[in-house]
Parts: sequence; structure tokens; C-alpha cells
Amino acid sequence: MKRDIEKILNQWKYESNRMPLMIRGARQVGKSYTIEEFGKREFENFVTINFEQQPEYKNCFSTLVPKEIISTISVLNMSDIIPGKTLLFLDEIQECPRAITALRYFHEQMPGLHVIGAGSLLDFVLSEENSRMPVGRVQYLYMKPLSFLEFLDAAGENRSREIIENTRWDSPVNPVIHDHLLSLVKKYAIVGGMPKATAEYVSSGDLNRCHRIQTSIIQTYRDDFGKYSSQIKQKYLQKIFSAVPKMVGKKFKYSQVDDSIHSRNLKEAVELLEKAGIVYRVLKTGGSGLPLDVNADERHFKAVFLDIGLMQNICGLRSQTLMTENFIEVNAGAVAEQFVAQELLAYRDEFEEPSLYYWVREERSSSAEVDYLVPCLSYALPVEVKAGKTGTLRSMHLFLEKYPCPVGVRVSRLPFSDNPPIISVPFYGVKKVPEMVKHHL
Repeated sequence: MKRDIEKILNQWKYESNRMPLMIRGARQVGKSYTIEEFGKREFENFVTINFEQQPEYKNCFSTLVPKEIISTISVLNMSDIIPGKTLLFLDEIQECPRAITALRYFHEQMPGLHVIGAGSLLDFVLSEENSRMPVGRVQYLYMKPLSFLEFLDAAGENRSREIIENTRWDSPVNPVIHDHLLSLVKKYAIVGGMPKATAEYVSSGDLNRCHRIQTSIIQTYRDDFGKYSSQIKQKYLQKIFSAVPKMVGKKFKYSQVDDSIHSRNLKEAVELLEKAGIVYRVLKTGGSGLPLDVNADERHFKAVFLDIGLMQNICGLRSQTLMTENFIEVNAGAVAEQFVAQELLAYRDEFEEPSLYYWVREERSSSAEVDYLVPCLSYALPVEVKAGKTGTLRSMHLFLEKYPCPVGVRVSRLPFSDNPPIISVPFYGVKKVPEMVKHHL
């Protein structure tokens, strides 16, 4: 299954001042598969260690001296590890915190060797082990579920992706193709971007089987909480994990999760799940300019989930219902907000920790809210999600009157249109948002 992140891996291979890579992301988003395909394709020798399946390799990291580590691995693996020719892949690295620490020394003492680490729930392990991620000597790369455009590639809809990628603000998509692309958005919203679910859909087209795979993935996450966290902490993680999919699009209130649990404990659970890439907070911020985190208020946030398919599964929405209903309006528009959030995150710089923001004005006489703010050139660009075809966009206009950004973006079922100060982008075109607005900024 082709992933866009492969381009980044290819560039990393040839960098002169290359650092070890740490691929971060939730379980089953495709980290191992993508790195294995990259290693086999691009290197003369590919050595992979899975600490979960091969715990004996943990003893190789009783020392933090790279040459000694490599010497021991070579003996156990019966393979020569040669800088410049070998890719060493340390998979499920959360099972060996010493290996995480060792990555910094590979950069300092063996910079010619290509080393990649990958794991899930890394911050869970480090918090329990009282360890820290190496800083300044390791490059983090964030991997997420398949984006909508990657889903098109997997489904054999390469021409559909090309049409989206090549669309310009002054050349709208043919209406027939527009409807076809929206139908594909609907399928993606049901299947989601988890590689196993996507592969099943591509193979069989059976949405019920996709649903069962989603259920299995969800159970894997729940099992992980028990494996990598204390009994007390596990309880809070389970609560947040179940609550977030049902609260997408709403202001997040700990009391609505469980009013018998102290908010401090639930807050820690939210932060851990966010670091694990399972939950994303959408922080309230101002719209005066960049960076958006300067005026962010961590006390006020909305939340979105890792994957739209898993979200709908947890909410109890079955594929039969979603195929017959106008899916984008399901859950009072929460599905639409989840889709757009997931797409906005998917096309951000893979080296940056994922982040999302929104704007709200809470006044008795005139409250207003813009679903998302994203950085675009020097502006905080407002993005409003509309599940239906109608809507006044009053909040958007209030934002544009108050702040310097000259245009705003509406994401909906409507086709591309350029009618400043509002630019209309269809759901399938979220990746095109920066390009569509730049000629106005």
C-alpha cells in the first residue's frame, strides 16, 4: 500500500547530516509495513528487530555504545551491519526504553548508519519508566492513517486523485466527477484510513468485514492501555477513549465524561492519548496571527479522534445506516468535522507534532465559532465546515471583520468556487486549501 510518507523517507536516506528517525503514531497506522518496504527496496541489507516478538534483543542495549550494540546484533541476527548499506529498524521500540535512549548515541558515534525506530504508546512507557525521549539527536516523523487521497490510491482511483491534485481555483471539477468524488468521500468516511480496514475494502468491498476489522483494532488499543499503564491510569484512558468519538465537534467538558472522576486525572489521560496519536485536542486560540499556539488556551478545547472509521464504529454507527443516510450530516455534523480535521492533520508537515485550533467568541448577545484555524503564509486562516448545503457563515464573517485574514474557507458538499471573502472547497479538496487561497493573501 503506497504511502505519501515514502517520499520523506527517500529524502532522509540521502541527507548529509542525517539523524536517526523515530516514527511516531498510533498502532496499526502502517508504520512497520511502510518502513519494511522502504528498507527492502532502498538498501542492500535490511535488519529489523521487533522487541515485542524478539525480547532477547533487549540485552543488546545493556550498553549504550553503538559499536558494541551493532556487534551483538550482528551475531544474533547473523548479518553484517554496514553503515551506508544497511538500514537498522528497531520496531516496537517502546518495549525497550534503553534502545530509545541509545538512538542519540548512534547519531553522535555512528552517523553513517541508517537507523529507524518505531513504536506505539511511547509516552505511556516513558512516563511509567521515568525516562525521556532523546532531544536534539533524533528526528521525529509523525505517521497517521491513510488520508483521503492515499485511500484513493489504494482503491485504484488514481485518476480521481490526479483530478483533485491538478484542480486550480479557476478550473472547477466536472459536475459528474464532483458527485463521484463525493461518493468516494462517503466510502472513506465509513471505511476510514486504517490500512487493514482499507485493504479489506479494496479486496472484498464488504463493509461488514471492514467493521469487524475496526472492532478488532479498537480492542487492540484497549488491551494496550492495560499493558502499558497502571491499573488506575488505565481506567481514565478507557473513559477518554470511549468519550472522544461521541464528543467530536463539541466543547470538551470533563464532567460529561464522568463527573465522579477528578478532572486532573482525565486531563492527564487526554494528554497521553494525544501524544500517542489517538486523540487530538483542538485548542481555542485567537485569530490575530501566527504562531497559533501563542494565544492558545489549553483549558478550552474540542477533540477529534484518530480515524473517522474507528470513530463511527465506537459511536455504534453501522455501514448500512451510513450508506443510506446523508453520512456527512450524521451526529449533527460531527462526521463532517472529524473528516475535515483528519484531512487537515494528514497534510501537515510530517516532521511537526500535529496540532489543531479553533476560534470562539462567547458573548451573551453574540456568540460565534469558527471550526478550525490553520496557518497559511502569515495569516490564521479560518475554515468552516458545513454538513448541509446551506448556512449563513455568520461566524466566519464576524471573524473576517475582526482579524486581518482577507479570506475564509467553507468546506462542504458544494464544488470549488472562488467568491471572496469566502472560498468554497468540497470535502475531497481539503489538501488544496492552501493553494486555493494563496492568490488572495
